[in-house]
Amino acid sequence: MTIKVIIAAHRPYAVPDDDLYLPLQVGAQRGQPIGFAGDNTGDNISEKNPSFCELTGLYWAWKNLSDDYIGLVHYRRYFGHHRPARRFFDRILTGEQAQALLAGRDGLLPAPRHYIIESLYSHYQNTCHIEPLDAAGDIIRERCPAYLPAFERLHHRRSAHMFNMFILRRDHLDAYCRWLFDILFELEHRVDASAYSAFQARFFGRVSELLLDVWLDQNPLDCAVLPVISPEHTPWLKKGAAFLSAKFTHKKYEQSF
Repeated sequence: MTIKVIIAAHRPYAVPDDDLYLPLQVGAQRGQPIGFAGDNTGDNISEKNPSFCELTGLYWAWKNLSDDYIGLVHYRRYFGHHRPARRFFDRILTGEQAQALLAGRDGLLPAPRHYIIESLYSHYQNTCHIEPLDAAGDIIRERCPAYLPAFERLHHRRSAHMFNMFILRRDHLDAYCRWLFDILFELEHRVDASAYSAFQARFFGRVSELLLDVWLDQNPLDCAVLPVISPEHTPWLKKGAAFLSAKFTHKKYEQSF
């Protein structure tokens, strides 16, 4: 069984020394080389990176890798394991651990993120422009209506597997990516990203975070679940203050926290 997990990165950063991982420069077609493989080779959509974010890396992996399992993490977000360790890189999922966890399973997902006072839909509506998400729902209604009930549950759901992180068996990855990119490429025709700020124009990556669980609801898989860990401190007070500001003043996010 072969497993390859790309690490989506747009700037130089320390990465784990493990054959499980392939550091990949996303948006390589537009940027200066950073010493990693680029997402601008083979069949690619590297040019779309300013709005598609890490999804240009996912598309590249889908089209250009042939491993039995293929996954996506981020240079500042990894799957962790439950064994104690002092060094951050000793806490990241290893190739050996991935082999054991994926044996006989369909994939691996991040532990769900829970929203206490918001549904997934209302949280998106408060922090981002809702039109792209609504347009994605219209596309689902027209092109794959069997998924519409799962999409509509976003109005009530309070947890999701976020961050566009997963490892999936090759056949499941192929099915998911065919479904996802069909929706996103149509979304390009329906919503003008240039009408938004540079930060808000990255809605393709944000919409896809919510679409993963829509797809999983319709295609239940046997997946292991692991926590998401980061080498950087999460500023929870700033995140909370920014969310409350967005909720009560209707001022959308203009930066990541």
